[in-house]
Amino acid sequence: MGKIGVVIKLMPESPETDLEKIKEEVKKLIDVSDMDEENVAFGLKAVMVSTVVKDDEGGTDKVEEKLSSIEGVQSVDVEDVQKL
Repeated sequence: MGKIGVVIKLMPESPETDLEKIKEEVKKLIDVSDMDEENVAFGLKAVMVSTVVKDDEGGTDKVEEKLSSIEGVQSVDVEDVQKL
């Protein structure tokens, strides 16, 4: 089995959501390669997470489930997937 590089966008519930708290929780749940913030609109920022996962059955599903369980996260969207 190979590995895939994944970029995931975490949308917070509101512009007032503490992004640092979300970032800390992400680091506890998955192995993070890179993490940044992206301006969305009207003061709302998304957290962009880069990680590497095994290319097995389910692909990014397990990672998406873990990240969607974080308090303050409204949605989790896979933005990019690349085979390594």
